[in-house]
Amino acid sequence: MKQFFGAFFGSCLGILITGVVITLIVIASVASMFSDAVNMKKDKGYTAKENTVLKINLDGDIKERSIKNPFGDVDLGPFMPKGTVGIGDIIESLKFAKTDKNIKGIYLEVSNPVAGFATLEEVRNALLDFKKSGKFIYTYSEGYSQKAYYLATTADKLYLNPEGGLEIKGLSSQMMFFKKMLEKTGVEVQIFRHGKFKSAIEPFMLDKMSEANRAQVETYLGSLWNHMVDGMAKSRGMSSKDINDMANNLLIRSPQDAVKYKLVDELKYEDEVFSAIKKNIHIAETDKITFASLTDYTEANNNTKLSKNKIAVIYAVGEIESGEGDDEKIGSERIAKAIKEARLDKDVKAIVLRVNSPGGSALASDVIWRETVLAQKAKPFIVSMGDVAASGGYYISCAADRIFAQPNTITGSIGVFGMIPNAQKALSEKLGITIDTVNTNKHSDVGTILRGATPAEYEYIQQSVEHIYDVFITKVATGRKTTKNNIDSIGQGRVWSGADAIKINLVDELGGINDAIAYAAKQAKVSDYKLLELPKQKDPLQELLGNTKEEMETRSMKSNLGETYLYVKQIKNVLQMKGVQARLPYEMIIE
Repeated sequence: MKQFFGAFFGSCLGILITGVVITLIVIASVASMFSDAVNMKKDKGYTAKENTVLKINLDGDIKERSIKNPFGDVDLGPFMPKGTVGIGDIIESLKFAKTDKNIKGIYLEVSNPVAGFATLEEVRNALLDFKKSGKFIYTYSEGYSQKAYYLATTADKLYLNPEGGLEIKGLSSQMMFFKKMLEKTGVEVQIFRHGKFKSAIEPFMLDKMSEANRAQVETYLGSLWNHMVDGMAKSRGMSSKDINDMANNLLIRSPQDAVKYKLVDELKYEDEVFSAIKKNIHIAETDKITFASLTDYTEANNNTKLSKNKIAVIYAVGEIESGEGDDEKIGSERIAKAIKEARLDKDVKAIVLRVNSPGGSALASDVIWRETVLAQKAKPFIVSMGDVAASGGYYISCAADRIFAQPNTITGSIGVFGMIPNAQKALSEKLGITIDTVNTNKHSDVGTILRGATPAEYEYIQQSVEHIYDVFITKVATGRKTTKNNIDSIGQGRVWSGADAIKINLVDELGGINDAIAYAAKQAKVSDYKLLELPKQKDPLQELLGNTKEEMETRSMKSNLGETYLYVKQIKNVLQMKGVQARLPYEMIIE
């Protein structure tokens, strides 16, 4: 009977889930058709109404590329993320709004943006550029994180809720170490690396940072904070020392303190901020403000140039691995194919590779590198670095004609490593499982997790790591037109900020993706062009249908675990790691 009811209720559950999925697909199809119809209408010539204020909410993820969702801002959780406006479209929209006579100003809402420091820099620079038009930016929040406040300081008027909060405390970087946990479980992690600063493996072999790692973290963390402080201080008409004093002495303890120390202009509720906006745009208190959301404004004013000339912008985002990958993971096949497509397209006059990656598989990085070399020989090939372009992320960047990065981009980490867990003791002593093996040759089972490597096998694997490191620095030296010895001296796995990287010739110029595109167009000698974004994104409906069980589980875990998901991901990466890695210890939380 139990089996009957188990099968019965299992079938009912299956039917219910199937019904929900089918319903979602039908709704998505209708919504997609409706969205297309609306976009067609907008393409015919949308203009904002007179006295419109662009309302920008920068809380949550700020992605590299816009995510289109037929359900708009509705988040379907593990099925499909809600639609978001990518950084490129944010910048373009602000550029368009700057000259749009009907856009009178910006109302900026920001409390806790989920983005890296270079992404914040690009958005902040675009907001500052918008202000050159003479139009206003008002910002309001119930509470500003430090990242939020960095963006908020672009405003003409910076408001805080009378009972709100504002953080000024400095940056902190934390790493979690698993050495003692592994010892307790009886698992030994065998380490193979080149680079004294290659700290990605330290959580598995130490219980705290090495001196070399601490030195590099202090250097680049200090660089990030100093740049952030300088920007905030300049915008608020104070000195960097003033802000550091506030952080060191925890002076901002109440909303009134934020006003006292001139971090905000006034304490107001949102309705009072709206009254201030109405007064600014000269409408009656009883009138309603015409707001345009960033999503609607972006869709209405997308680049619709008909030029035959194209600048290809190829997005390489996420960890690097062999295979297809997706929009959040760099698959060597997918990215190499996109670069090749742009190279062979006669209408593509230049290529910009947008890299936001901590690295990954050295082999997969090399596959992509080969295509970048071929592309660079065929037409101008420029790299724009995002929040992080380190290790394998630098590997795929080094052949470019010119590399752009933000001052707070994390880059470098030129080094490689490999790890092989040895679970023999854990299986034997903790679970009572023993292993017996039959080999045809002496080292047939080299690399297995079921026993430790012999001294000869350790040397064999280490030589492979040394060879790949030599290949890495050779290719970087060729791309950067310098010597291997020079690259080795600044390599060894050391991480650099963009501001420091430009001093040692790892980066050519400080700037964002628009700067890279403008430079690429100049090198290609084209003034009239349209952008071709690659790899092509999946249709939202295809994305919904194509979601694998693993993708849905990952989205669910990220949603439920928040920042702690990074540590789960770190352990998962070790278990799935194949071959020698060119990877940054990017799981460090900086806040």
